[in-house]
Amino acid sequence: MKRKIGIALMVFMTGIGALFAGGTTETSEAPRIGVSMPTKDLQRWTQDGDNIRMLLEKSGYKVDLQYANNDIAVQASQIENMLTKNCKVIVIAAIDGSSLTEVLKTAKENGVPVIAYDRLIMNSDAVRYYATFDNYKVGQFQGAYLRDTLKLDTAKEPVYIELFTGSTDDNNVNFFFPGAMDILNPYIKKGVLVVRSGQTEKAQVATPNWSTEEAQKRMENLISAYGYGPTGTKLHAVLSSNDSVAQGITNALVAAGYTKENFPLLTGQDCDITSVKNMLKGRQSMSVFKDTRTLAGKVSEMIDALVKGSKPPINDTKTYNNGTGVIPSFLCEPVFATIDNYKKLLVESGYYTEAQLKN
Repeated sequence: MKRKIGIALMVFMTGIGALFAGGTTETSEAPRIGVSMPTKDLQRWTQDGDNIRMLLEKSGYKVDLQYANNDIAVQASQIENMLTKNCKVIVIAAIDGSSLTEVLKTAKENGVPVIAYDRLIMNSDAVRYYATFDNYKVGQFQGAYLRDTLKLDTAKEPVYIELFTGSTDDNNVNFFFPGAMDILNPYIKKGVLVVRSGQTEKAQVATPNWSTEEAQKRMENLISAYGYGPTGTKLHAVLSSNDSVAQGITNALVAAGYTKENFPLLTGQDCDITSVKNMLKGRQSMSVFKDTRTLAGKVSEMIDALVKGSKPPINDTKTYNNGTGVIPSFLCEPVFATIDNYKKLLVESGYYTEAQLKN
């Protein structure tokens, strides 16, 4: 009997020990990471947010992912809330890269490192690292595509183009647009490439908030003012810095009567599903592919390094100055998709399924 009681007592004590050990594991708090995205209205930001959250949760982190509905005050409030929740690192894709200085002072005071995600945050020394793509190269791809496809080096007659870029509060515009224009400007100066509107400066061709609707309105105004149309004034190409802008341009051109047979060349960026479908319909010519899985993966590595006290991966210490100094950065490599290679880049890589791209 005594032996049975002894065994029972040992089992009981073992169970209690396991319970306490298990309790310790259960109550240990996983580090919380804040992720602030600008909006759900653009497909790419929902993909970015989902990819970062998935990778971080796989690594054992808690993730506070917030979307700010393109409202600067909302984004600032969400970041404040992340600081209150004791987030160890905050990743921010800013709506306006110049408007977060005050809230980020609190991050700096609390010792919370900030990673600027794809859009550089200006005038804040709380920004420790920046992760993006080679944004000048994005513009170069667009400019080179137009130069080569329009055969500008051998053109016998003027080639007509209009220019669009994105929101001037997005620092990336300072790389996308010059990247393209460094290639196109020599042809404009020679008179080979003609911008009938005369609108060639960044401020003249900017699109607030990268808005599809604003791009459509401006393209409609250009069509009306200069008589562009399949049987009207010639328009051979439109430079667009990204897909949300390109989609507005497409809407206006389709309404003006352009079809697959006579559609102007049109550039883009991000390979949004709508724009890839437009490529398949002959309504967009190319889109620079920035694989958000790659960018999210690199940011996850940066976060893990910061939490563990090691040095995050960087490959650029010269390019991106946010007004307080050069921000150590990691630049991922973009590529571009056309009707000829979209399957390899987008479908075979698992980024999209064939079903998602069906019109």
